[in-house]
Amino acid sequence: MQDAHPLPGYLVARYRGWKATRFTENRSWFLHLAQDGQHPRAMVISCCDSRVSPPEMFGADPGEFFIHRNIASVVPPLDPGAQHHCTSAAVEYAVDALHVAHILVIGHSGCGGVKGCHDMCAGTAPALEAPDSMVGRWLDILRPAHARTDGVAPAERLGAMERAGVLVSLENLLSYPFVRDAVAAGRLTLHGLWTDIGSGVLEQYDPATDGFVVL
Repeated sequence: MQDAHPLPGYLVARYRGWKATRFTENRSWFLHLAQDGQHPRAMVISCCDSRVSPPEMFGADPGEFFIHRNIASVVPPLDPGAQHHCTSAAVEYAVDALHVAHILVIGHSGCGGVKGCHDMCAGTAPALEAPDSMVGRWLDILRPAHARTDGVAPAERLGAMERAGVLVSLENLLSYPFVRDAVAAGRLTLHGLWTDIGSGVLEQYDPATDGFVVL
């Protein structure tokens, strides 16, 4: 493929540094992972945003998290007739093949995807509303988060939508029979989280209060 190019030099240098230090120091662990396969304890569904790093946030080692990232941490509802199932396939594999014990859905402050959905709902993002916008059609899934935050003060609307989007994804997870069955059997727990990038604060959804509380 003629359009493929060698890695930028700074990435090559960082890789070589990692290989000579962290990899070499933990070589037996990486060999174990290679030979024994993966057995993650949890699946993490988080945003593609480059500022959000769940493994770093939780101090996770390689092999601990099964991670799926997409725009705005969205889980679509069950749609057997869809032609492509990236997120749905990742959830199915995590639950049915890897038997993870937890699924964490993590939203975050300053989420561009959530803002895009907000702007579409406000009629100020014609490019995203175009039928051929792949980002826009993905963000359509978050429209219920906009409806849920109707009446929230404009200055607080985006933050409220970021948290409401996490709840939309948790509810959509329960539209999958294999997720519902695992939850009902006590084999799987679902967790909704939101993090503030600037302060490092992490909030968890609390069903008892129907709100997010700081951990």
